[in-house]
Amino acid sequence: MQSTLRPELTDFNSIVCLKAIITGMEEALRDKATAISLVAAGRVRGKQLAESLGLAGASLSLEDLTNKVSQTLGKDGTRLLILDKIEQEGDNYKVYTRETVCSAGEPNGSPRQCTFTLGAVQGVLEAVTGKRFRGKQVASVLRGDTHDVFEYAPIG
Repeated sequence: MQSTLRPELTDFNSIVCLKAIITGMEEALRDKATAISLVAAGRVRGKQLAESLGLAGASLSLEDLTNKVSQTLGKDGTRLLILDKIEQEGDNYKVYTRETVCSAGEPNGSPRQCTFTLGAVQGVLEAVTGKRFRGKQVASVLRGDTHDVFEYAPIG
């Protein structure tokens, strides 16, 4: 991935710094307001990503969508997550991720939710489908699951 934002440090920073931003927000805004803000920020990022990849409104298979998003957000991209699978169940979507930035460094049993990551995937789905979704995390690697799993249901 070509660096465009910082010529020497490149476009990435540490998970430690991101975690400090999140915990600082939680301290100042409390958990609920922070979660709302991080989901919203993730949605914006996801929509920008979909538009930059030419995916907004595109008709493509879930496998192709998974591959494109995984390449951009995974180990060859920004390293936000590893995206293993997107499933569609009727109008709903279920997304299987791991090594999410939100879960990194958290102790087993932590109640931490993957708010920014959930929002980023939601933004991509909204841009591709043209629908609004409500997302929720239904499984967590922090609580013994193999993946951080997000479910998205259409609103309205």
